[in-house]
Amino acid sequence: MTEPSIIEIIECIEAFAPRSIQEKWDNTGWQLRPASELNSCTGVMLCLDVTPEVVDEAVSEGCNLIVSHHPLLFHGLKQISPDRPNQLALLRAITHGIYIYSSHTALDNAPEGVSHQLGKMLGLMDIQVLSPRQTDPSTGLGVIGDFHYALSEDDFLKRVKEVYQTESLRVSDSGRSWRGVQNVALCSGSGGEFIPDAIAARADAYITSDTRYHDFVDFGRDILIVDTGHFESEICTKSIFSAIVSEKFPNFAVRQSRAEHNPVRYV
Repeated sequence: MTEPSIIEIIECIEAFAPRSIQEKWDNTGWQLRPASELNSCTGVMLCLDVTPEVVDEAVSEGCNLIVSHHPLLFHGLKQISPDRPNQLALLRAITHGIYIYSSHTALDNAPEGVSHQLGKMLGLMDIQVLSPRQTDPSTGLGVIGDFHYALSEDDFLKRVKEVYQTESLRVSDSGRSWRGVQNVALCSGSGGEFIPDAIAARADAYITSDTRYHDFVDFGRDILIVDTGHFESEICTKSIFSAIVSEKFPNFAVRQSRAEHNPVRYV
């Protein structure tokens, strides 16, 4: 089988998550293009974050393309130094001629993007966008859906731990006992700003990450807030990327990084 070109891989990703739907502040798209996009892709390494270890893994696996969720380049660089992990990753990628592409909020906003996939993994039905974009209501951040029947708080939190593959959650402690959890809203990544949207939609619970202390104080009496951790809420992006590429190129070398790990350790 003839190897697909770099641009063919990117085109199938952008068909699912076009750059046009990224947030205005974001840097979705190419992070590094060392040569022509028409060059053959020898393999694609999928990750949440581009780290030096992921670049080394791509080299060892013979992959000349890395597709990540988080952009490697976000804030402007005034110098490049191997002292910083993201810049060391960039230097190593340049040395080995590796292309780097990031989807970030384009994948978050996609109709069946990260939050939608998490909702399906939780078993939610009738999944809708929580905060639709005005230009296209089928896209947007966060989702809301229902379970077939209400779960007890304990059973709900147990399911969240299983889906997000975590042993630890930060959960609002309002002093009240929740009768049942059936209507659930969630947003992958940092979604604290959408807690009021979840309350307005009459959700029983809201799952996100990077929740501020004062959000727990201000909203914890109105809704069960569940913070999973940022890594835990977005590590599923590797599987999403894999499904997108493998559907178009079923016999192509698609690798999900095994070198990356959660940068946060729980003690």
